[in-house]
Amino acid sequence: MTELFGQSSFDSQHPPERELLDDCVHCGFCLPTCPTYQLWGEEMDSPRGRIYLMDLAERGEIELEGAFTQHIDACLGCMACVTACPSGVQYDRLLEATRPQIERNVERRPSDRLFRNAIFALFPYRRRLRVAAVFGQAYQKSGLPKLMERVLPPRLRATQALLPPVRLREAFSSLPRRVRPKGSVRRRVALLSGCVQDVFFHEVNAATQRVLAAEGCEVLTPRQQGCCGALELHAGRSGSAADRAKRTIATFEKLPVDTIVVNVAGCGSSMKEYVHLLADDPDWADRARDFSAKVRDVTELLAELEPQAPRRRIEAKVAYHDACHLGHAQGVRDQPRAVLRTIPGLDVVDLPEAELCCGSAGIYNLVQPEPAAELGQRKADNVRTVAPDVLVTANPGCLLQIRRYLDDDIPMLHPVQLLDQSLNGKPT
Repeated sequence: MTELFGQSSFDSQHPPERELLDDCVHCGFCLPTCPTYQLWGEEMDSPRGRIYLMDLAERGEIELEGAFTQHIDACLGCMACVTACPSGVQYDRLLEATRPQIERNVERRPSDRLFRNAIFALFPYRRRLRVAAVFGQAYQKSGLPKLMERVLPPRLRATQALLPPVRLREAFSSLPRRVRPKGSVRRRVALLSGCVQDVFFHEVNAATQRVLAAEGCEVLTPRQQGCCGALELHAGRSGSAADRAKRTIATFEKLPVDTIVVNVAGCGSSMKEYVHLLADDPDWADRARDFSAKVRDVTELLAELEPQAPRRRIEAKVAYHDACHLGHAQGVRDQPRAVLRTIPGLDVVDLPEAELCCGSAGIYNLVQPEPAAELGQRKADNVRTVAPDVLVTANPGCLLQIRRYLDDDIPMLHPVQLLDQSLNGKPT
């Protein structure tokens, strides 16, 4: 960290690029779509305000400690501003260059550092998550959550509230390594089973295998795969994210598949970004480019394939919630809706303020529980206005976040679960 103005406050390891900073013309088109600006109306908590702070830091006119870190930490990284920007400002690239600068150069409070370290010591590891699931189930059945709700600090209270109902049978289940279609093979694919997804949303993975097989795909799910690094990448821990990216590439690149399928929006977004994350590594740059080119969200792949399996009619009104890392970061909006509309009888409707994040945003609802709670309640209120029979979204974080504020009023599913019900008659 420099103490002299005129020299950049960023270190030399991939700081935000001057060319990208200069792309912003401060027009304000991003303001209506920015969750934190909508909450507080503060310029420094808008995309253009944060870009201004990055510009000041790049010029050495502001230090990274204090207000700079506060406003960058408050950003959800939802990328709604990228969708809204008429000038093509790459705020996603700017944010993912800035957060590692903070992680390397800013000393966080001990309690904050301990909490963040605990998150990353648990969530990327399936075995640890399974152990946590055992204790989580016992805790949920003990009656302690209601008591602890009154005494826990905000971050731990949010962690408790976001814990999904634990089903140990699912948490400890293994997916088949290979699932073959009944007829001819239309596509050979590999499935990322994930960390939290595989332990707490195992049935989504199983439904994904069944749906892909019904549509003529041979599905390989390598047993030895690990975390893809998404949570760490979006939180600024680029070093460990790069290590996980390399392990993921090494696991999947040797499989004879056409496509690498992901059913988690945040994971898919990160895996498509490996090409940028590893661009400067001569041993991995080409491998990352080839890998990222194969990554598809499951709804992208299903939209590419002409439907072949007969669908059973489902009479229901379905509200579709765009997960930010699917809609904004990956630009995948039409495909999930198109896939759902292949189900006869289904009425697919959009939500008011669809562009606003629900407040999940990776670990945001854990480390910034107050604004996340406001956004979660706002999203739940918008869901209720359309009175759906079921809410569908393609990200486990969104499912957990919105479920907290819907109070089980409305069933919530991943798109492939609803399609699986139509194709295979599996209960949702």
